[in-house]
Order: sequence, then C-alpha cells, then structure tokens
Amino acid sequence: MATRLNALRDPEHDALRDSVATACRVLAHEGLVEGILGHVSARVDDGHLLVRCRGPEERGLHATRPDDIRLVDFDGQGDELSGGWKVPSELPIHVELYRARPEVEAVVHAHPPAALLCGLAGLTPRPVFGAFNIPAMRLALDGVPEYPRPVLITRSELAAEMISAMGDHSVCLLVGHGITTAGDSVEQATVRAVNLNVLLSATVALARLGASPPDVSPEDLAELPDLGSRFNEELVWRALVDRAASGVPPGPRFL
Repeated sequence: MATRLNALRDPEHDALRDSVATACRVLAHEGLVEGILGHVSARVDDGHLLVRCRGPEERGLHATRPDDIRLVDFDGQGDELSGGWKVPSELPIHVELYRARPEVEAVVHAHPPAALLCGLAGLTPRPVFGAFNIPAMRLALDGVPEYPRPVLITRSELAAEMISAMGDHSVCLLVGHGITTAGDSVEQATVRAVNLNVLLSATVALARLGASPPDVSPEDLAELPDLGSRFNEELVWRALVDRAASGVPPGPRFL
C-alpha cells in the first residue's frame, strides 16, 4: 500500500495535471465546450484518474488551471475533493471506459454544437474530403458510432450502454448530447475530439447547402497516407495549445 500511495504522489503527475488542464482550455477555445460543461481525464493506474473537477471558485473550462484537476479513485472519492471540490456528474463515462478498455489512457467528453445538430438531424458523417484533414476523413471512413439516448450518463449502467455503442472505436457521437473520445494520451484524445468536430461541422454545413458529394475514391484514398502520430497529433496539439494561449482565432468553422 505504501508503494502505491507514493506512486500516486509522484511529482510526474504535475505534468499530467497540466496536460488535462491545457486540454480543457483548448476545447473551450475551439468551441467544443462552453461555460462549465465538459470534462477531460487521464488514467493514473487501474484504480485512479486525474479529472477536471469543479471547485468553489469555478470559472469555466476556458480558465482551467492545473489545480482544477483532481486525483480521485474509480468510485469518485479522494482526499483532493476536500474544500468543496466535486467530480463531474458524468464521471462514469471516464471510469467505465478505463475499466472496459485497458488501452485507453485519456478521455474527453464535450458538447460541440455540430454534434448536437448531426445527431438530431440524423446525418451520417462520410469520408467526402481528403487532404483537407486526413485524420478527420479517416474517422468517417471507420464510421462514427452513435449512442442514441440524450441522457446524462451519471450511472455505470448508462456508461456501459455508451461503451457498447462505441465498440472499439476511438470516438462516439452521443445523440442530443455531445461526444466522447478516447486515446492513449491526453493529447491524442483531445486532437481526436477536435478532428471529430471538423468532420461533424462539415457534415452539417453540406446538409445545409443541400450538397451530397461522393465519398473519396479508393484511388484517391491510396494517395492519402498516414503521416504518423508526430504530424497528426504532436504537432497539431502544439498548434492548438499555442492558438488557445495566444488568442488566435480557432480553426475552420462551417456553422
């Protein structure tokens, strides 16, 4: 037990707290979350996570600081919740994903307007663009699963339903609600959320235009290689972080 407690207090978690806090600010800047709604977490071990919590001086996700990221166990309990701190009501989204999928190291839950419109309008994202955003196109190529219930996922049973709908995908559209994304790092899960938002926004915009372009052809798909995680995730993450910190306008907006 002493070894486990010492591990949980390891200073290396300061960097992880900072990543989770930064992800929250990025999501707010990119328009995927608004006000106090939405949360990001990172797995610490098989029984603990760092998660964005709400404290007595809550200011919204755009102002998230490392101090807003609290260590809790999978039951939503922990010493760091003293002083009026509360875990997200939808903590089961995070906990049950960690329990069900050992490869998942970080989870994002957000409420992009495009997700709301796509889900309620019954629009299916398709791989209709290519080099504009290859990772977003590949999300469509793999298929974006949907969880059909517009409920707050406050119970493990509801989270299990969402996870069943999500399957082995890295993203899920929650109809009438928002999105959940998972990754092997906070950076990956966040970039996936941003890419999913690009895909959903383009889907809504095309529907508004009455346009139904064809899927990218197999021949053109062959010309769209995987540029690797450094290009698709690490460099994109750096750009997103700098954009949020510098106040540069967010990325493409179709709505």
